[in-house]
Amino acid sequence: MGIILGIDVGGSTTKIVGIKNGECFGMLQVRASDQVTSMYGAIGNLLSKYKLGPEDVVKIYLTGVGASFIDEQIYGIETQKVNELTAIGHGALRLAGLDEALVVSMGTGTAFVRATTTEVKHLGGSGVGGGTILGLASQMLGKNDIDAILALAEGGQLKNVDLFVSDILKNEVQSLPSELTAANFGKIKSTASDSDIALGIINMVFETVGMLAVFALKDDEMKDVILTGTLATFPQVKMVFSQFEKYMGMNFIVPKDAVYATALGAAEV
Repeated sequence: MGIILGIDVGGSTTKIVGIKNGECFGMLQVRASDQVTSMYGAIGNLLSKYKLGPEDVVKIYLTGVGASFIDEQIYGIETQKVNELTAIGHGALRLAGLDEALVVSMGTGTAFVRATTTEVKHLGGSGVGGGTILGLASQMLGKNDIDAILALAEGGQLKNVDLFVSDILKNEVQSLPSELTAANFGKIKSTASDSDIALGIINMVFETVGMLAVFALKDDEMKDVILTGTLATFPQVKMVFSQFEKYMGMNFIVPKDAVYATALGAAEV
């Protein structure tokens, strides 16, 4: 049986997975100046790494915003486009080993889909995501590289930028634990360091995403939430989303290889 490739073509980063006999044998991502270059670079890298040639590939599934720029049959191989939201849902369920969940895809923006093994329903999205982190950090910190922003955030203290419930309530209210955020950047100090600000930006994005997930499942018996996308690998994920688990009774899951959920879902549709 030949190789199947699932490819998530982003704005400048392409994620690719290789499937053989129903099992994933390789994953990688490639950055380039444009979508077509990154896609062909990803294919070339994966095939070279596993000593394969185009003749070993029987089908290619494309998804992601960059897939719209590609109309040809790649290397003469049967190429099919897959709805990105469908790919997000199926890929996340496969990685997490679940039959149903709310899937939150955190990329440049954020998408929310309710996924089961038989249906993927788009619940909505938010413009808050990785693009927000990069944009704010560029203006506030002069940093537009995500690795530099993450390195800065490691030494940050939220108490120097955020207003907490304990800052505005003398006595704790049951529904408002004192350690919860009352206002992101609501208490920023003139002495706040770049590290404090970097952490505050990341925290604000994750708290926004977390609350939107809570609202999405407000009237739903489902309580499992799968986090996927590049932002799911950030070290601050556990710190922020553990608060939602503690106070909102939800289960946030970051599966191994969460970055490749959409590419994997494309190959399995």
